[in-house]
Amino acid sequence: MDVKPIAVGMLKASFRLMSKDLEVMPEEAFTKNFGGTSRSVADIVYETILVNDDITRSMIGEEMMDWPEGWITAPEGFDSKATVMGALKESCDRIVMTVDAMSEDDMAGVVVTEHGETNRFERCRFMALHTWYHSGQLNFMQTLMGDSEFHWAK
Repeated sequence: MDVKPIAVGMLKASFRLMSKDLEVMPEEAFTKNFGGTSRSVADIVYETILVNDDITRSMIGEEMMDWPEGWITAPEGFDSKATVMGALKESCDRIVMTVDAMSEDDMAGVVVTEHGETNRFERCRFMALHTWYHSGQLNFMQTLMGDSEFHWAK
């Protein structure tokens, strides 16, 4: 079975859904603190980008980054809807282009992670799941702001 089209499809689908979530968020949601201790929309998207980009670098043989302690938060200036959505699009496009350039043999190739050995297809699956997980957080934030509509179906 050819897994590369599956990997690319999973990634594109998860990236499309996160983008849809962000499109409907009002500007103030990107820096809003929900409840005093939560991260903002910008923080969550920034972490999603960092993790997925780091995984992609490891898939092409580059060194993974040293992760800071605690929750990842967005840097100064990463706080507007346009900035966040633009950065997500750039990251998603770069990831899809990188994975799409791989062969089926590349997808089965071993990648060493902080949790041991796996393959590139599994790393793609993790990126898709990671993105969907954070989309769920965005969906919850959306409801906290009074929007209970299901926007993925549009």
